[in-house]
Amino acid sequence: MAQRLLFERYKRAMFSVALRILNDYDHANDALQDAFVEVFRHLDSFRFQSTLGAWIKTIVVRQALRKQRLEWRFETINEQLHDQPVEVPDTITGAVLDAAIRSLPDGARAVFVLAEIEGYKHHEIAVMLNISEGTSKSQVSYARKLLRKKLAELGLHGLGD
Repeated sequence: MAQRLLFERYKRAMFSVALRILNDYDHANDALQDAFVEVFRHLDSFRFQSTLGAWIKTIVVRQALRKQRLEWRFETINEQLHDQPVEVPDTITGAVLDAAIRSLPDGARAVFVLAEIEGYKHHEIAVMLNISEGTSKSQVSYARKLLRKKLAELGLHGLGD
């Protein structure tokens, strides 16, 4: 009963995280299920060093990343790196922005979601994905560039313009 309540409390938010990373409904459901199996198996190891939700989210992120790890291809980008927050103008709806993010290549989308939406630092992302901090930064920069282009095509402007 307690496990069911825990799952019900966190399932929507955690599914959203997995879906943003995986961009596939079925894979996100699989990652969510696998993550909660791991949560229930290791609940006794929760050390209260963070909130329970943050601990669960870390497990969900890792499960989602495991699902995609073999398919990701990170592109090398030879642009000057900028690590600035993304500014979203009021004229962009959440649905439009979500669709634009989902259109990103897998590697850039995952790093962008982890950095800009979930708030992870580049060194944390580098450890999670087994990439360098520079690759993490370049993928966020690349994702921003692609998002600007996509939004410009839709007649919207923002994301650092």
